[in-house]
Amino acid sequence: MASPRLRDVLAKSFVLAALALTAVGLTSWPGMACAADLPVLKVGDQSLQTRGILEASGQLKDLPYQIEWFNFPAAQPLGEALNAGAVDVGGLGDAPLVFALAAGAQLRAVAATRSHPVDLAIVVGAHSSLTDVTSLKGKRIATTRGSIGHFLVLAALKKANIPLSGVTLVFLAPADAKAALASGSVDAWSVWDPYTALSESRDHDRILVNGVGLSEGLSYQVATERAIADKRAVLADFLRRVALGQQWALSHPEEVAAMQSRVTGLPPDVLKTVYQRGQVHPVAIDDGVIAAQQRTADTYTAASVIPARLDVKASFDRSFPLP
Repeated sequence: MASPRLRDVLAKSFVLAALALTAVGLTSWPGMACAADLPVLKVGDQSLQTRGILEASGQLKDLPYQIEWFNFPAAQPLGEALNAGAVDVGGLGDAPLVFALAAGAQLRAVAATRSHPVDLAIVVGAHSSLTDVTSLKGKRIATTRGSIGHFLVLAALKKANIPLSGVTLVFLAPADAKAALASGSVDAWSVWDPYTALSESRDHDRILVNGVGLSEGLSYQVATERAIADKRAVLADFLRRVALGQQWALSHPEEVAAMQSRVTGLPPDVLKTVYQRGQVHPVAIDDGVIAAQQRTADTYTAASVIPARLDVKASFDRSFPLP
């Protein structure tokens, strides 16, 4: 059996190999003589949402550094890449951050956003007989382990007084979960945008319950401790641009949707729905945010998803102010 150190090395090598297939580097800008001389920030993204906002809002113009983009279908592999040091910073929801920290990742939340979590939902097929959360008892629910979808299942079941043993969780990546729902091998799928919007639009799937009143609606830009120490100025500039882009996107959902459609190939109308209903906006990392994150962590602890109570205070860095 491989030693823990060897397993860590192999895991890091796997992440780096996977990232090499998905990396998209922005290597030159007008007026810059030699991009190779510029510092590089490695940014993890989910479904190219951060990149889409930055490009649409013009925040990628005149960068004094290079960005290498790494796109992920969900938070768990992005968290693994952060933990391996393969990316410097990336966007994670509140629940995936807890999951990564419980696994020993040396990360810090350096910026926060809050959204209206109507996009976080448990969906069922258009012709499903399921009508509410109580009807999930005895059913199979697909989600991604450690994701905000995973969290939603726990929170929804708790509110409905259904024990976790009363359902069967099937942990799958989003594409596989969608296929499982379509084939009938699972009864429901707990997921987030843009997958929720795409599922509603393309397949007319129904939302059984959404995250309103169950999720804190928090997400973060999360950085490695090394990036905070070694790339502070670059990281601070990137976080400022992200916050400005998010503020701009609130009143320009059509422009953001059009840009992200060109980047991802997803339908513009689906992406417009994502931005209109999410209302993602930057917020300061304050005591209220930290208390909300602790509640999320405690939900995972109570469900034995993580092995012991996690004190989240140390996982925040408040030294990067909002613009």
